[in-house]
Amino acid sequence: MIKIVDRLRAIRKATNWTQVQLAEHLSVTQSTVNRWFQGAEPEGHRRDLIIALYDEVVNNGPKATEGDIVPLMGYIGAGAEIEPDFEQTPPEGLDQIHVPFPLPEEMVAFEVRGDSMLPVYKNGHVVIVYKDQKRPLEAFYGEEAAVRTADGRRFIKTVMRGADGVNLMSWNAAPIENVHLDWIGEIFAVLPRTSLKHVERKGGIQGRLRVS
Repeated sequence: MIKIVDRLRAIRKATNWTQVQLAEHLSVTQSTVNRWFQGAEPEGHRRDLIIALYDEVVNNGPKATEGDIVPLMGYIGAGAEIEPDFEQTPPEGLDQIHVPFPLPEEMVAFEVRGDSMLPVYKNGHVVIVYKDQKRPLEAFYGEEAAVRTADGRRFIKTVMRGADGVNLMSWNAAPIENVHLDWIGEIFAVLPRTSLKHVERKGGIQGRLRVS
């Protein structure tokens, strides 16, 4: 028996629908769909609708382009802060983009703005990172990563050991020294924006960055 959450994931992959679009097809709210993705079981008639939709679009319907959908959670400054906080962003992201290859579960994406991490991280590139930190802090020393500091600031930086905490290094900007991190987003891929297929835009990305 295929789990409901697996059916929902298969429906999204086959259709490229956002959670909002899936909710519209099932006549529920996006928050209800999100609860199902988190493991909540739908009511009997909703379950039947999901199974019927799965049979229609997955078993019999056209298949989406190979690859995966990843939520774009905002801009990431190359030498500046990430805004908005992804915890305050809708679960399906501010935008949805199609990545032309399979991704691990629980990935998020940020669009690069600024030039302090040239030549690797160019303006407009999309950085795909693990939503949850997978390794201890010490494993990131010497690596570039998306980070959130203890005071809520967000950067893409090279993480280095500091005298008291860590030092965040840029190639073209002054270091930020001796800060403590609440989160490290391990970088999975960096792609030109032009190589990614736009799925849906919901009012545009809000907020801008202080790019150094």
